[in-house]
Amino acid sequence: MSARNWTLGLAVGAVLAVGASTALAAGPGAGPGADRSAQGRAPARAALRAPLPDGLGPCVPGRCPDPFPPVDVGTVARGYDDAVNVFVGGDFRVRERAAEAEGKVVVLGSFDQDKDPQAGQAYNIGIVGAGSLVQPPPGSDFLAAGQDVHIATGERLISDGGVVRYAGTAPGPGRVTGTLVNDTVAVTKYAGLRDRLTAASKCYARVDGQPRTATGTAVNASGTTVFTGDGVSKLQVFNVDFNLVSGGRGGGAGGAIGVRFDRIPADATVLVNVLGTSRTISTYSGTISDTHSPWNALRTRLLWNFPDATTVHLQGSGQFQGAVLIGEQASQTTVTLPGMNGRFFTTGTLTHTSVHGLGGGQELHAYPFNGDLPDCAVTPPVPVTGSVSVLKRDESGNPLAEAHFELWRETNGQTGLQTDGAGGSPDTLVENTCVTGADGRCGRLVEPGTYHWRETVAPAGYELPAQPVTTVVLTGADVTTGITATVVNGKEYRGVLEVLKKDAKTKRPLRGAVFEVWKESNGTEGLQAAGINADVLVKAGCATDGGGVCTFEYLESGAYYLRETDVPEGYVLPDDGVTGPLRLDEQTPGHTLVVTVDNRRDDHGKGKGKDDGGKGPRRPV
Repeated sequence: MSARNWTLGLAVGAVLAVGASTALAAGPGAGPGADRSAQGRAPARAALRAPLPDGLGPCVPGRCPDPFPPVDVGTVARGYDDAVNVFVGGDFRVRERAAEAEGKVVVLGSFDQDKDPQAGQAYNIGIVGAGSLVQPPPGSDFLAAGQDVHIATGERLISDGGVVRYAGTAPGPGRVTGTLVNDTVAVTKYAGLRDRLTAASKCYARVDGQPRTATGTAVNASGTTVFTGDGVSKLQVFNVDFNLVSGGRGGGAGGAIGVRFDRIPADATVLVNVLGTSRTISTYSGTISDTHSPWNALRTRLLWNFPDATTVHLQGSGQFQGAVLIGEQASQTTVTLPGMNGRFFTTGTLTHTSVHGLGGGQELHAYPFNGDLPDCAVTPPVPVTGSVSVLKRDESGNPLAEAHFELWRETNGQTGLQTDGAGGSPDTLVENTCVTGADGRCGRLVEPGTYHWRETVAPAGYELPAQPVTTVVLTGADVTTGITATVVNGKEYRGVLEVLKKDAKTKRPLRGAVFEVWKESNGTEGLQAAGINADVLVKAGCATDGGGVCTFEYLESGAYYLRETDVPEGYVLPDDGVTGPLRLDEQTPGHTLVVTVDNRRDDHGKGKGKDDGGKGPRRPV
């Protein structure tokens, strides 16, 4: 966990992170009816009548805690959220002593990390040391960048467990600890979101060019900005045309101020339109503990909307609560608050930093926005993506975690999955690592089409299916509900092949006979030990001991061949030295097969050589 300055109240902070493995919260253009829980669902929540553009805000796809837990420190996931948590339309810059961004992050421009050399030289993304501890799904995109990912010399971007996908140049001279994927279309599915967020931001603030009718008042008074609602409306609207700083209205250089909301009905959405081209919020309000700050209770239904600002400063010593939307694409936003707790969407550039000389540990924490906003769309958009998921079970129907899958889209017109282009072009790899969670599920949001799930790593103690590829078809009618393929793994078989070497005449055990074991793999009768289609050599160099025994352990089920490569002194090799095929499977008693192989003595005194009689028994038991 990153260093923190607890004495300055910079305990744990947050800004919302974003990922690119899924297409937005419910896919680009997805409306209120889009299914966000095709991979398992949290307790039911009523669909929002008018959410943010593209369904952004709520947790997806379904392994979501309800309610979200308060800020805590730890390493164990308290749930999974595949939604975009931080969206940056311009560049995302990490400076000074900023520490981490929880959740999924999408940056249309570049991600640039260049911290204070005297600070900790790491920045956590996706999974963090302190926050809601609701993580992006393992193996998903923790960061997607439309241009470069630049990490300064000696620094690290810690994205363990996730993918950093980028369309520009490779990170460096510093390094990224997670999986790196260069992808020219890394953020293509998000390209239209920037304009839609800008349009929504302006619509939330104004109707026909005039400020949206407020339902309450906001005033700076006695060191606190007090928002007083009407106590009735389900959508509480406040228009603020001043900076939230101490020193009265209009002052931009004042100190930190408190924040308080009064007369807000239970479950109402709160929309704060912060009007003006240059705005500062400096506050000491908001705490890590939800029991000590009434403001915290509003964070999942509170939106701070900046429709006009080209310069935004969010500063102070508090834990800021609520989602943030900055609609001006030329904007420059600077965050130095120790914690941001809510979705963070800016169409401009974001700098996550600290105040020089005043300590660090600034964090962006992942929390959903579940508010109902003004309906700024005439017709709800039609979903253009849906969930394609895989459900991994054992033979008893129990879910299995830690199965690894690739997801391929059928694109080359040939039946089945082609991964290497043999005989033509390969199909298209959509996701190289999708890992099932405790519920046995993993999935991705994709456009309609034919897809192939290929299992690459079975859960510990289980075997890969004989056919590791499962094909599914997502149609336009399925995009709301999604589709799921169920894949069953059998318990991993581990057998033993024991060789007993004896003298062909006396039947006494022989020391020093050497064997190889080969697995039948090419479908051709007999052992093929050479050539491009040879069987598989499993282990070589097993020599019999004083009891005439050598043992090959941990063998998978299948057919095997023993090949004798050397004999004890004074004996001759059999004609071909091969015994088999020998079958090991669940029907083998005790999972152990004992094979007796006899050697004839060299009665001519010529030492080791071929068996000139060829009649010594080589029989499996």
